[in-house]
Amino acid sequence: MEVERVQAIVSSSLTEDNIPTEFIRPEDEQPAITTFHGPIPDIPVIDFSDPDQDNIIRLIAKASRDWGIFQVVNHGIPLDLIQTLQLVGKQFFNLPPEEKEVYAKPPSAHTIEGYGSKVGEDVNGKKNWSDHLFHRIWPASCINHQFWPKNPPSYRAVNEEYAQEVRKVVDKLFKWLSMGLGLEADVLKEGAGGEKIEYLMKINYYPPCPRPDLTLGVASHTDLSAMTVLVPNEVPGLQVFKDNHWIDAKYIPGALIVHIGDQIEILSNGKYKAVLHRTTVDKKKTRMSWPVFLEPPGEFVVGPLPQLVDPQNPPKYKPKKFKDYSYCKLNKLPQ
Repeated sequence: MEVERVQAIVSSSLTEDNIPTEFIRPEDEQPAITTFHGPIPDIPVIDFSDPDQDNIIRLIAKASRDWGIFQVVNHGIPLDLIQTLQLVGKQFFNLPPEEKEVYAKPPSAHTIEGYGSKVGEDVNGKKNWSDHLFHRIWPASCINHQFWPKNPPSYRAVNEEYAQEVRKVVDKLFKWLSMGLGLEADVLKEGAGGEKIEYLMKINYYPPCPRPDLTLGVASHTDLSAMTVLVPNEVPGLQVFKDNHWIDAKYIPGALIVHIGDQIEILSNGKYKAVLHRTTVDKKKTRMSWPVFLEPPGEFVVGPLPQLVDPQNPPKYKPKKFKDYSYCKLNKLPQ
């Protein structure tokens, strides 16, 4: 195996309180030192069953301006489907290493899809305490089943069903986010790629860690997507940077967590904020999450929407092809 997986490190020779140095974060990133433990506000929770659509729009717009993140309850995706999605993902990560490596991201490939342990460059050369599986789930023309596990056998059907259900939620989110900016319902989605928006599923796998105080599952970042819709498991770990503090996200069973990503921040000319967030890990339990990243096609140009730009509000971002934006961000180059 060319790359050592974090899951393999855990099951090898770790002593009780020891992790390899490449996982130890600088002090200003270590969760034990930097997590805020005072009284904290909760991440906004939005109930999609509210009959007052104007109220939903107001709450979503406020959360997206003030936080860049919110949780959604009564979203319409059946709870048993979410649980099955989690089950098949867990079953994949419980397979023997050689079975998982069949889906490994090819070393020379330009794709992000596949099983792996590293996404972008880290400024300090540090590693994240996590493994992952990436594959697109929509539209059909973008799907590469080479990266979809064949074991467990139900994996494909479950992900296909989840793709259809999450699309319904995403369409509502785009509509209400657009209306929250005072725009027509379809403007924001069209600005992010319309029907060609790509749905990229990622399973994050954060194994138990002997020193969760020193490392991170994922270092602090904003998502380069337009928006991310995430299912967590019951092990807490998501932290959000708010009012100069790292605060823990509360786990709400069955809720979806929605992140505003860089592309919506750009489209809204900074009115909506991409959320700065990170993931901590647990000493005893495996944390997992299932984000779906909503991304424009690579050649699609994203810039501030013309309706939101005027002499008083000049553009804060330059229009850019999404593939160029992604390349710069993942390689820590200026935009």
